[in-house]
Amino acid sequence: MIRRLSLSMLTIVTVLSVVNIVCYARTQPLLTRHVREVTVNGQAKLLERLPGSQTMRLVLVLPLRNQAQLDEFLKELYDPSSTSYRKFLTVDEFTRLFGPTPEDYRTVVGWAETNGFKVLSTSRNRVNLDVMGSVATIEAALHVKMGVYQHPTENRTFHAPDREPTPDLPFQLWHIAGLDDYSIPHPALVRAHAEVTSEATTGSGPSNSFLGSDMRAAYYCNGTCTAGALTGSGQSLGLLEYYGTDLADLTTYYTNVGQTEAVPITLLSTDGTSTSCVYPSCDDTEQTIDMTQALGMAPGMANLVMFVGSSDAAIFNSMATYTSTYTGQLCAQLSSSWTWYPADPSTDNPYFTEFAAQGQNLFQAAGDGARWTSSSDIYPADDPYITSVGGTDLETKSAAGPWMSETAWSDGGGGISPDDFAIPYWQLETAGTCINPCSTTYRNGPDVSANANFTFYVCADQEACSANEYGGTSFAAPMWAGYLALVNQQAVSEGYPTLGFINPSLYNVGWSSSYDTDMHDITSGSNGYPATTGYDLATGWGSPNGSGLIGALIGPGIFLSASPFSQNVLYGGSASYTAMVTPLNGFSGTVNLTLSGCPSTATCTLSSGSVTVPPAGNSTLTVQTTATTAAGTYTLTITATSGSLTETTIVKLVVVAPNFSLSANPTATSVIPGLTAKYTITAVSVNRFSGSVTLAATGCPSNSTCSFSPNPVSVPAGGSAKSTFSVVTTRSTPPGRYTITVTGTSGSLKNSITVVLTVV
Repeated sequence: MIRRLSLSMLTIVTVLSVVNIVCYARTQPLLTRHVREVTVNGQAKLLERLPGSQTMRLVLVLPLRNQAQLDEFLKELYDPSSTSYRKFLTVDEFTRLFGPTPEDYRTVVGWAETNGFKVLSTSRNRVNLDVMGSVATIEAALHVKMGVYQHPTENRTFHAPDREPTPDLPFQLWHIAGLDDYSIPHPALVRAHAEVTSEATTGSGPSNSFLGSDMRAAYYCNGTCTAGALTGSGQSLGLLEYYGTDLADLTTYYTNVGQTEAVPITLLSTDGTSTSCVYPSCDDTEQTIDMTQALGMAPGMANLVMFVGSSDAAIFNSMATYTSTYTGQLCAQLSSSWTWYPADPSTDNPYFTEFAAQGQNLFQAAGDGARWTSSSDIYPADDPYITSVGGTDLETKSAAGPWMSETAWSDGGGGISPDDFAIPYWQLETAGTCINPCSTTYRNGPDVSANANFTFYVCADQEACSANEYGGTSFAAPMWAGYLALVNQQAVSEGYPTLGFINPSLYNVGWSSSYDTDMHDITSGSNGYPATTGYDLATGWGSPNGSGLIGALIGPGIFLSASPFSQNVLYGGSASYTAMVTPLNGFSGTVNLTLSGCPSTATCTLSSGSVTVPPAGNSTLTVQTTATTAAGTYTLTITATSGSLTETTIVKLVVVAPNFSLSANPTATSVIPGLTAKYTITAVSVNRFSGSVTLAATGCPSNSTCSFSPNPVSVPAGGSAKSTFSVVTTRSTPPGRYTITVTGTSGSLKNSITVVLTVV
């Protein structure tokens, strides 16, 4: 007999399972570092223990699975010669292939609850577990002591563990976020010193300052944006923020400059952090700058999301899993203008690799302390899985006009990875020929750049707006994210997916013959490293040059179309379609054409199995049916391939059989007993039917005679034939209403109609 466990029995089983896991667990070091060197070497003086009753919020981060396979998958995902090229994963697919297992996630949940933590939230990809507990709970569960230390370089204290956490689990966690506040995130933003003289001369804002729309004009529209220009339509863009914002500041900005902002803004708290920011207790300068620069570049986006949180783990994981309510998609373009200094630089790699696998790109401000040194606080600008954005000094030909010139901004970040990230494969060729002292061992940055000088109009903190006071790569990163929204809009309109992580494509553009028309190569100025021809450590590859870079990043492609979409044919007849291959974004080469879905009793041929483009190439598809081809609708698929490029289109073939139809005139009549009622029956050719149709009637009144003249009738193809249907009654025919069925037969074909006879 099968019995269902009661709720109490299930509870006991669950508890016993957790107890069993804990009993067989052992202390496990985490896969990333948490202890600050200054607490170990004594540079940070221990002042006191953190009170045991104090409550802290932590994020338990589980490691990804199958890391070697993930690394290989990412290489193929961004290799144009691979069949996996830009075939991005959904969140659920990524979780199934590379995320923690459900069993491991339940184990961590059970461990947390058993050790006295309150589970605040779980995550869709099973990477993050958000918990809360007292300091005493944390110390007991992680086998650490939480201390308060004097910061060695800042006039403040910080809390941190005295040793690496070692929870009692059967496997290693990746990281625990929130254990210390040694490094407080700060925006990559600077305010001009009093002695700095504004050099703004061509902006359309107050005091000739630049607006976000000016950056769009300079970097994309080449001056005036036409009605058909890209706006980021259909795209969602995400901004990383450590504090909320007051959208009244955004409204003030647009009101003051006489513009309209129509993109829906979503303020999303990733871990309970407030999404509001009221001065003087909160400064929203960075937050407003991020919005105005992203929106200025892509003013027609479907949605802009402010991901607000207190930890990078909470924010990045939300970016990797949040689906926009406006598009139903992830934010394909992300931007961060904040920097911080983690205990372990590899901390956020699980999120960055998930971005790449899911078709998302994170732009990170490269910092505003000039050339990078070993102590530069610019993380995560040197991580290999993000696009690092440096700074320039831009001049345009006129207010809201086209690009005129650009030099490296003296404070822009760039150099060799301070965190010793290994050089990625897509940067090796560049590093080997870089005129600057680029590293062939470690990651070089920035990758790209954009205007960052003190030439912007800024509204923030519910105060009077300022002109030409703020600068920084904070402006450049969201600017590039907005530009990518334009690129992705174009890609989607051409039938392609979004671009995902652009660095592999970006470096290919840098080495292409079209580099000088796709990007502004910045060759003057310095951030401590000189700007030179080609890639350099001051400006990377430079800034976007109009729409040229859009096509170059999307990459050469093909568009396949066929006409007509649908055709009707008699069995035994033929149909003809024209398949056209159109080259996109500079594609040239041979495209092979194949066909599937041809009816088994028909013959389908392409006049050419391959076409060479450009120009556009055509191939004629001919379908010859036979007398045994069954009537019905067939879907034929034409496929065009060239290397890793594959495009398909479909056409419909509707096979119809010859037939005939019947009609009557009149359809109803009356007759006195003893008289004759007459109807004209017409047999009409359908689908070129021709042949003899024999007519018969059922349902005639008793004591009457029904006949057709002529019978049978001969129906010509495309024509009709008539017969007179007579009902001869007698005086003994009973009065009443009679429905008479007239049936026509021709071989296996049979059709019927009804007429009504009333005998009065």
